[in-house]
Amino acid sequence: MKGFYFIVFGTLLMHNISAQDKYLTKEGFVSFFSHSIVEDIKADNNQVLSIVDTSTGKIAIQLLMRSFIFEKALMREHFNENYVESYKFPKATFSGEIKNFADLDETNTVAEIVGTLTVHGKQKEISSMVTVIIADNNITLTGDFMVEVADFDIKIPAIVANNIAKTIKVSFELHHEPYN
Repeated sequence: MKGFYFIVFGTLLMHNISAQDKYLTKEGFVSFFSHSIVEDIKADNNQVLSIVDTSTGKIAIQLLMRSFIFEKALMREHFNENYVESYKFPKATFSGEIKNFADLDETNTVAEIVGTLTVHGKQKEISSMVTVIIADNNITLTGDFMVEVADFDIKIPAIVANNIAKTIKVSFELHHEPYN
């Protein structure tokens, strides 16, 4: 986690961005949901790091795969050991931009977010609509998007193939505060 802070902040410093332009959360929320004919699988992660640069609309998000909490401990074990191999690929990241960030206000709160999602060592360009609430000197981002499991080279054994959806819904809620 310290390495990510160093990279993000080092990058921001190299671009001469003032602290007043940066908003940060260390307790963002990301969840995913898989619906299949056999079972539903949901996991939540409340330890998501995210930073928004309001001068450019750029955003960087990082989470530890082992921080996802499942309903059943066995689901968590299979997720980390067999599917995402979190010992080899401990983090998921997103690096991108909130389009037209400067045009957002109290009445215009929907924007497109585009960027690169990295999971299981594989990258995929994604685009999604996001709700951006800027109020009380905070920035809240909420939204969801769908990802294809196969895009991230995550192998699902044939014996449990019907237990896991091929397309997973990812939801997020990130409450950023000014970074001083």
